Amino acid sequence: MDQAVCCYRHPDRETGIRCTRCEKPICPDCMVSASVGFQCPDCVRQGSAHAPRQRTVAGGVVAHDPFLITKILIALNIAVFAIELAVGDRVVEDLGLYALCTPKGFAPHQCIGVADGEWYRVITSAFLHDRSNFFHIGFNMLSLWWIGAPLERLLGRSRYIAIYLISALAGSAAVLLITPHSLTLGASGAIFGLFGGIAVFMRRLRYDMRRILILLVLNIVFSFTWPNVSWQAHMGGLVAGTVVAIGMAYAPRERRDVVQWGTAAGVLVLTVVLTVIAVAQVTS
Repeated sequence: MDQAVCCYRHPDRETGIRCTRCEKPICPDCMVSASVGFQCPDCVRQGSAHAPRQRTVAGGVVAHDPFLITKILIALNIAVFAIELAVGDRVVEDLGLYALCTPKGFAPHQCIGVADGEWYRVITSAFLHDRSNFFHIGFNMLSLWWIGAPLERLLGRSRYIAIYLISALAGSAAVLLITPHSLTLGASGAIFGLFGGIAVFMRRLRYDMRRILILLVLNIVFSFTWPNVSWQAHMGGLVAGTVVAIGMAYAPRERRDVVQWGTAAGVLVLTVVLTVIAVAQVTS
């Protein structure tokens, strides 16, 4: 009499089916349909580990949650805003963007802000908002979700983070070059970089661009006509985000990573150089 064969995962279950790859006996609960026959769960997991990962149109890895970074950025901005409401103006004074020095003929000669070596302000200022104006953070966070989420899906996480942060830094560099004495804060520079990025990819994918162009034009007009709005940060972020996105969208497939990250690195280096020049002008 033949000995009963039992499932390798369920020893109490007899079976006449074996895995087509490793030939281990498997019961109906362990069978996974394959192109030919059935496979056991172990072989399916091993095959998945060696399968090529899905890529976005920009070459990034397709994530399980394609909007995770956007959600984190929104949560971080809201958390900082809540701290501002609880602590007061001290947070803005300590983390906002400005560079100021008294004239060298004055005694004592003092510098404050970025001019005093507080370089962290060029990025921390991008997570601050006017606590007396809920419209400021509300509009920025809605724009971040409307524009950032679809762009994150197209880029993948690492490329999306690169565009966001480089645009924020470029916005700060433009402010320090043009109006270093004005206290500036807000995520608008980074968000304008995302505007430029989504426009580039919509052009690359031949989508209808009328809506995004109308929205972008309206925001540019708003930047130059609404009082107390830093058009310098907006334009700096827009230019940087657009240039980085062009490198990511039009990079040739055979040298895609080199062109994409080379473009991002080049814009970042130029941004740092301009920031250094701006601070040197303030302190000279």
